[in-house]
Order: sequence, then structure tokens, then C-alpha cells
Amino acid sequence: MPQSNHYHHLMFGPAAIARQKVDGSYTAYGSQTERPDDGPTPLDTREKAMIRALDQFQIATVAETGWPYIQYRSGPKGFLQVLDDRTLGFADFAGNHQYVTAANLDHDDRVALLLVNYPLRQRLKLYGRARTVEAADDPELLDRLRKIGDMTVAATCERSVVIDVEAFDWNCTRSIIPRYDAAYLAELSEVYQRKAGEREQELLQRISELEDQLTQSSTHRSDPETPS
Repeated sequence: MPQSNHYHHLMFGPAAIARQKVDGSYTAYGSQTERPDDGPTPLDTREKAMIRALDQFQIATVAETGWPYIQYRSGPKGFLQVLDDRTLGFADFAGNHQYVTAANLDHDDRVALLLVNYPLRQRLKLYGRARTVEAADDPELLDRLRKIGDMTVAATCERSVVIDVEAFDWNCTRSIIPRYDAAYLAELSEVYQRKAGEREQELLQRISELEDQLTQSSTHRSDPETPS
């Protein structure tokens, strides 16, 4: 089955296709638009794992002036939640009260998200249509999005943001500079220490076995010969 081409239909307009034909990359990219649009692409296991592992992302909306607006969002790991194969959601933490993103979604629901996992050098571009749901209109939804595993976010949350996924595209890792936060390094250290402890136990067990063999060998050599 061919890969879904919805992303290509969304992103590759006539000008992009014309440039690809000049550059020689049309076969790899723009040619996907020769097939009918497959429609929105559901999230698979790889995309869900990427999303759940993140504690930050960038979201772009369209201002009424026509200019793109990019906002950085962060929170506890997993605060951007996978609601189902086609839907994401997050609790909108109170910010500087400019309300640009929320206002933009009132007149144009198109969004683009840039997700980056720096330690693993993974980058995912995701496109969708988003809507805001005020806390008073659906408190149960906001409560759900504030809960991340066994933890409930203590920050003030004014509304929910729900994103219906349209398409996504994985980027190459070439230009990503890996970065490691304290939590990631602590996790690596714990794994290393556990493996080192397991290796130490293996070596001690092996030393004990060799000592037993030496003791048995020494005892055998010291036994007097049985008279004939």
C-alpha cells in the first residue's frame, strides 16, 4: 500500500512543484500529488511514542493580519496528549494574557506543530485543525488533560486545546544538535549503574566459582595415594 500523500497535497503548491522539477527532486516529493488525495493521516505507534515523550513543542497559527505566529509550549513530559489515532489535546496553561494563539484559532483553525526529541535527534512536523474549549464549557475535558499519569498539573489552566490531525512528516536528523537535560542524564546514569551492578555480581560469582575450583584442585593434589 503506498504511503499516504495528504501531507504532499497540503504542502506542495504549484510553485514548490515547479522548483522541485528544476532541482530534480520532483520524483521523490511532488510526484505524490499525481495520485488523488488520501485524506487525513492517522497517527501510528511511532508518532504516538514521539509525542508522549516530549515536554516541549512549537505551535504555529495564522494571525488575522495574515502573518504566521509561532509560540513555544512546555510542560511535564506527556502534557501533549494522544486522545486517539487522529486527535491530540493539551491543557492551555495561563501565560502573558496576549491570547494571540487562542484568538487566531477563533478565525482560522489551521495549526502546525514542530516536535523535536533532542537526545534521540528526532523531528516531526504535524499539521491539523485546532479548537479551544473554555474550562467552563467542558471542565471534564480540562481535568482529563491536566492529568498526566498519576500527576495532576498544578498550574492554572484556562482552557483545553484539541487538535484534529491532518498530516505529519518526519524530517531527517542531520541538522539536529543533540541536547540532554538533567532528567535524561539521570535516567542514563541509573541504567548504567544497574548494568554495572549486574556485571559486578556476575564477576563476583565467576570469582567464587574459580576459587572453588582451585580449592578442589589443591585438595586433590594433597591427598595421599591409595596403597596398592
